[in-house]
Amino acid sequence: MPQAPPGARRQWAADRAMRPPMRSPGRPEPSRAVQREFWRLIASGITSVQAAKGVGVSAPVGIRWFRHAGGMAPLSLDAPSGRYLSFAEREEIALLKAQHKGVREIARTIGRDPGTISRELRRNAATRGGKPVYRAVVAQWKAQQAAKRPKTVKLAGNDRLREYVQDRLAGDVRRPDGTIVPGPATPPWKGLNKPRRQDRRWSTAWSPEQIARRLRVDFPDDEPMRISHEAIYQSLFIEGRGALKRELVTCLRTGRALREPRARSRNKPQGHVTADVVLSERPAEADDRAVPGHWEGDLIIGTGKSAIGTLVERSSRSTLLVHLPRLDGWGEEPYVKNGPSLGGYGAVAMNAALTQSMAKLPEQLRKTLTWDRGKELSGHAQFAMESGTRVFFADPHSPWQRPTNENTNGLLRQYFPKGTDLSRWSAEDLEAVAYALNNRPRKILGWKTPAEVFDEQLRSLQQPDVASTG
Repeated sequence: MPQAPPGARRQWAADRAMRPPMRSPGRPEPSRAVQREFWRLIASGITSVQAAKGVGVSAPVGIRWFRHAGGMAPLSLDAPSGRYLSFAEREEIALLKAQHKGVREIARTIGRDPGTISRELRRNAATRGGKPVYRAVVAQWKAQQAAKRPKTVKLAGNDRLREYVQDRLAGDVRRPDGTIVPGPATPPWKGLNKPRRQDRRWSTAWSPEQIARRLRVDFPDDEPMRISHEAIYQSLFIEGRGALKRELVTCLRTGRALREPRARSRNKPQGHVTADVVLSERPAEADDRAVPGHWEGDLIIGTGKSAIGTLVERSSRSTLLVHLPRLDGWGEEPYVKNGPSLGGYGAVAMNAALTQSMAKLPEQLRKTLTWDRGKELSGHAQFAMESGTRVFFADPHSPWQRPTNENTNGLLRQYFPKGTDLSRWSAEDLEAVAYALNNRPRKILGWKTPAEVFDEQLRSLQQPDVASTG
């Protein structure tokens, strides 16, 4: 009896398995367990390269997984239930099969039903060589492909809903009379994060949450016109969803093409903040603002690594602006890794400028300085020794712990807008702005100016102590 050709045998095996034959795309991708562990590591806050190394795949593969998924895990991070064969079990099946063990003996060895082993060997065997040969890697890939249940995303299956979302997200900006404002000419979309300071397309730019919430207002009785803001984000960030064009991420307020994991945004090196300089260690007298001499500080950042230091006294609200000029060689010498910071607000330059500014104050009016956790003040111990001012750092992502400084920085943006080069202003210019700010009456001060309150503090310090004669 003539032997059937290999193609017929493959089709026969596929018919028995009740599914069409699969064509391998080449080397099978890592198992879902490996990918699941990769996304767990990403959620812990480490980089794509570190996560790839942690699961044993190459760095380009990890970067590709992260970018194609828009920074969002494309699969559930929950471990699968025990009803499905794991990769380790498939490896054991392959070893036992190579030893010519029978189906029932394999089932007894790994603790599975013989029917499960029989189906596994029939459905997921490799057939490229013309006859079924069971290999664990190929079997895992086939099982993963068969387990996929692709669903049509809501925005792709509902044209009316998709048009509503796109119009609110990327619609044209119009004047009150209905005419379109063209806005700036924007560079072509490259699929990467958009530079924050480049011109971006002007759009209505409703946030996904605003769109999702407004649907309930505009269509109170129309259940198909419902979608969560997370589903909109997924359609924007995850490649291949097919509902919204990926370049529409430029219509989001941030313009990001990737979602940054929350743990990663908080996982910034802060080794200069030790237990003795956290905010909870600051003297209690600084909290109620009754005693002068406690300051809050920060930087306002401009383009080209330019910055201005801001110091605000908590009691009088008096402001000092710290001039931070760029150092010699900036923009001329090539970048040197771990070399000196030439932008003007490296740790060394920051210490020198702060010490010079604080030295103008009486010793009684420079007790403490509260800063955020920026690396520019990593040399705080040296600054404290030279200036006599103790430094404390606010908690991460807690701007409300420096409210006076945050409010002042907002006022200063009238003079130093975001996206401008702050190095063009001289020390005399900064002094003039500080003078203008300190001579504006403030409601919190009973409509006195910060300069007047600060002068009162200075006079009270200069009065000699009067001994009681009772």
